[in-house]
Amino acid sequence: MYYFIKVALTAVVVVAVSEVSKRSSLLGGALASLPLVSFLGMIWLYIDTGSTDKVAELSRNIFWLVLPSLSFFLLLPFLLKKGVGFSSSFGISTAIMICFYLGMVFCLKKLGVQ
Repeated sequence: MYYFIKVALTAVVVVAVSEVSKRSSLLGGALASLPLVSFLGMIWLYIDTGSTDKVAELSRNIFWLVLPSLSFFLLLPFLLKKGVGFSSSFGISTAIMICFYLGMVFCLKKLGVQ
């Protein structure tokens, strides 16, 4: 039952962003920009483990890995405005974001961040 509640609540958040965005892209963007997945992940992690250390580590890692994800949100609208189709724009933006993620993970390891 607990697992079902976790999945259902998380799904409601995703559907809410989609539905709100149909009416207002600004409001949908505001809702999507909230770190709801991070919030829920931290809550579920704490409930499952009771470990504040694990939650703190997750929070720190989320911070570092949010930075490369911003490339997606810059590149996608740029490509779409240039007339590149949605699927291609989405794929290119995702591929470049993954490259930035890999670069960030490499840099963090070099700096001793695990």
